[in-house]
Amino acid sequence: MKDPFAEVDKALGVFDPVETAIQQNNITVPKKIIKSNEDDIENDYKYQRENFYNLVERGQDAIEGILEIAKESDHPRTYEVAGNLIKQVAEVTEKLGDLQEKMRKLKEVPNTAPKNVTNALFVGSTAELQKMLKGKTDE
Repeated sequence: MKDPFAEVDKALGVFDPVETAIQQNNITVPKKIIKSNEDDIENDYKYQRENFYNLVERGQDAIEGILEIAKESDHPRTYEVAGNLIKQVAEVTEKLGDLQEKMRKLKEVPNTAPKNVTNALFVGSTAELQKMLKGKTDE
């Protein structure tokens, strides 16, 4: 399927920099490598979320262990380490909440984006525009 805006982009001199580099350097990109941006975002979100959960769980185990050591040794340094661990686990859980908020906002964008473009701009003469439109209807 042909891109409906390809002719307009070509007429206006607007080119995709990645596509241009691929064409100029005769690079062939296997179809498997090209992924949907939406899939990448979802996969990255799941991976990051899973890592945050693992960090929180390991942090909680470490906190329990260092608190045991702190009680047994009654040394101020062990309590300092326990306090730092608690702070770090709290920061990771906060980042998990931030990640959730960012993902929610990211998913809302397509729904709130304008559906119609009302102020399209063509730079060129009317003859060029007619020629371009006539070529478009012949296809």
